[in-house]
Amino acid sequence: MTTKATGSYAITGWDEKPYAEEAETPKLTKAHFTNAFSGDIEGAGSAETLMVYPTDTSASFVGLQSVTGTLGGRKGSFVLQCEGTWEGGVASARWFVVPGSATEGLAGLTGKGGYTARPDGNCDVTLEYDFEA
Repeated sequence: MTTKATGSYAITGWDEKPYAEEAETPKLTKAHFTNAFSGDIEGAGSAETLMVYPTDTSASFVGLQSVTGTLGGRKGSFVLQCEGTWEGGVASARWFVVPGSATEGLAGLTGKGGYTARPDGNCDVTLEYDFEA
């Protein structure tokens, strides 16, 4: 039975650095960030994200985020793989649980969802999840 988790996360740290900036090509950056989840997912996240900026006000990104905490009353960790866009200061992304990445009480976790940034910089998150038998 699939369960839908909702909540939010707040960015608690951000370090973004360019790794390719050449004339007439889009800027490429790598960011490491940390965040705090609240709601149906409670815990801490740590992510590595690669971004391309075709313009000064837009980007596409891909990344991996490790989440440690509780989900549905179970403790453990799991990895989310995401892809998304940033347009005019607002980020949105889709993600899925990397198969086999969940540990401890979350072992067997599968799911997908995403997030959308709010104007205050926090993100609304969803994860529709289940556990493999």
